[in-house]
Amino acid sequence: MTRICILLCFIALLITASSPVALAGPTLDKIKAAGSLSCGINTELPEYSTQDAHGNHGAFDTDICKAIAVAVLGANAKFTIVPFNDEEDALKALKAGQIAVLATGSPNFINTTNTGFGFARPIFYDYQGFLVIKTMGITSAKELAGKKVCFLGGTEIEMQLQGYMKRENIKWLPFPFQEEGEMQAAFVTRNCAAISADVSQLAYERSTYKRGAQNLEILADVIAKDPLAPAYRLDDAQWAAIVNWTVEALIQAEESGVTQANLAEMKKSDDPAIRRLLGTQRGYGQFLGLDDAWAARVIEAVGNYGEMFERDLGAGSTMRLARGPNNLWTQGGLMYALPMR
Repeated sequence: MTRICILLCFIALLITASSPVALAGPTLDKIKAAGSLSCGINTELPEYSTQDAHGNHGAFDTDICKAIAVAVLGANAKFTIVPFNDEEDALKALKAGQIAVLATGSPNFINTTNTGFGFARPIFYDYQGFLVIKTMGITSAKELAGKKVCFLGGTEIEMQLQGYMKRENIKWLPFPFQEEGEMQAAFVTRNCAAISADVSQLAYERSTYKRGAQNLEILADVIAKDPLAPAYRLDDAQWAAIVNWTVEALIQAEESGVTQANLAEMKKSDDPAIRRLLGTQRGYGQFLGLDDAWAARVIEAVGNYGEMFERDLGAGSTMRLARGPNNLWTQGGLMYALPMR
């Protein structure tokens, strides 16, 4: 009898060990108890911040917040947007537990070393570039030789611009400013041939010129990389996995051709990747402590990654940014979803 008991206990132990169990963490419980997700957004005011030069991409960040909220709280999820003037303040609030996630932060060396922050894969590959007036006939950075280039002085933008021009052996004329408004005035009056900043900021500035925006162009030249990714604290493995896989699900949906419009039809697919993504193949939600329909809800709420980008940053927005590196890997970009298996 004792041997039978030992054998049964051993079998039970094997079954338990092989069964997927979500990592326990306090963040999800706290969000469910509050009935709302607190999500930070960096409004990126150039006059306020000397560390960052991203444009205000609030619509994109809001969609990220909504996606994560819907994944964990359901279709009618509530979420609270908490705005910050710069990334430093946003990360302080994240560290203090005032927000559960920062929609987009910079996964650079300083932010990822000895800070207690984790980052999902980049969800927006921003980069520093040049904005020019089309009628001036400038089509590449090489043609800025001997010309003034405007930028905000005393920032990372200035250091990266100096380094780029030196590497490319372009003899240019630096034209630094302390205020965004003064720099824009110099640009539109052609006192400088170009403005240099992150392309999200350049696109945002271009949109403020309204009718004149059609005569402004962002050059293809890349001065420096400046990607953005959702950020979370590293003290909760379950919450980190939820944020990470929400990003992956958005990208996978675009890779698999799943959209808001065809979601119901795609649930009939026999493609394993789509079945796991949309929860028609049961059992994958438990790895995150969620139900199997979590990713399908996300797509229903915000669409796939491409739909989000086009609506918030691309052709359907006032920023009119080209996909560029934010295209899928199959179309020459850097967006590549990790396999859900």
